[in-house]
Amino acid sequence: MRACGLVESSTEQGRPHLASVTLVAISSISLEATTAALERSMAEVRFGKALLLSDRAPPILPMGIDWREIRHIGSRDDYSRFMLHDLWEYISTDFALCVQWDGHVLDGSHWKQEFLAHDYIGAPWPQFDHDKVGNGGFSLRSRRLMKATATIAHDSGEAEDIAICRTHRGRLEREFGLRFAPEELAFDFAFERSIGTGREFGFHGIFNMRSLLGRRHFMKILSSLDPGTIGRLEGRELFFQALRQFDFGAAWLVLRNRMFASRSLNGKFR
Repeated sequence: MRACGLVESSTEQGRPHLASVTLVAISSISLEATTAALERSMAEVRFGKALLLSDRAPPILPMGIDWREIRHIGSRDDYSRFMLHDLWEYISTDFALCVQWDGHVLDGSHWKQEFLAHDYIGAPWPQFDHDKVGNGGFSLRSRRLMKATATIAHDSGEAEDIAICRTHRGRLEREFGLRFAPEELAFDFAFERSIGTGREFGFHGIFNMRSLLGRRHFMKILSSLDPGTIGRLEGRELFFQALRQFDFGAAWLVLRNRMFASRSLNGKFR
């Protein structure tokens, strides 16, 4: 069953089988787009399990995805706290591939077994000069890393991926023996703010979605988002990107999402 037509079918042949990896998304908003990201990933890879963790069930739960109820995720801080302290309790496999509505698997044939030799891998951050790996919106994490991050005191206002990969990385390496993927391998895993090469396993970032998915599917996703899902900075960037491309329909959907953000409790998240 497809989630409201947001995902096209894909062939079953040639998909890697990752029995030790749970595909997981955590969200209280835009569940239609979130389940679409799970489906797109499942179309490229056979996972050991697929989970949607949310305080409410989606209107349509696609086949192969299990819904588990969690407390409401009402802010970025709520999300970071859950990812740091609670995620490991829902994962029974050795690894989890964490996705969001704006990041998922692109091409299963680009999977590399070397990814599993590390406890954390995400798209490199070009804005930093060291500890660049990496983005948590599309990331592979070992369960032992997830259990280790439960010992990190959550600092309000700090994103969970920054806490793991920069603030506390040294301690996680020293005390728990955790391995972060090298930057070269992380570039093969995913891209976010870097320029994609077409050889990546996955991606993250709404600003990449139109070129990757095509305008028709991008517009379906934009139309389905709950108010306030698009963050302020991302919204500004996406709005002017659409104007430069004379895509006034997309610009309006982005503007509408931000305009109605303050009227929705979900707007607190982004």
